[in-house]
Amino acid sequence: MTVALMWEARAVDGGGADLLAWAREQRLTPEPLRRETFRAPQDRVLVITWWEAALDAELPELPEPDDELVTRAVHRWRFESVAD
Repeated sequence: MTVALMWEARAVDGGGADLLAWAREQRLTPEPLRRETFRAPQDRVLVITWWEAALDAELPELPEPDDELVTRAVHRWRFESVAD
């Protein structure tokens, strides 16, 4: 089964580039099958990782950034793929 982990954070005002750089520096061990990083208005950063695992498997996730980088706690979601 393929599981996608979503990690989304909102940077402090004007700190989107710093949060994006921080997120790109974070390494996961083991590495996911796939990883994509996105940015959005309001200095938001989204990272999606894909894993071959069960929905409830213990998987490495990006940590919480330091408080000076973000305006709130990170939002996290897990999704499992389904047949079309």
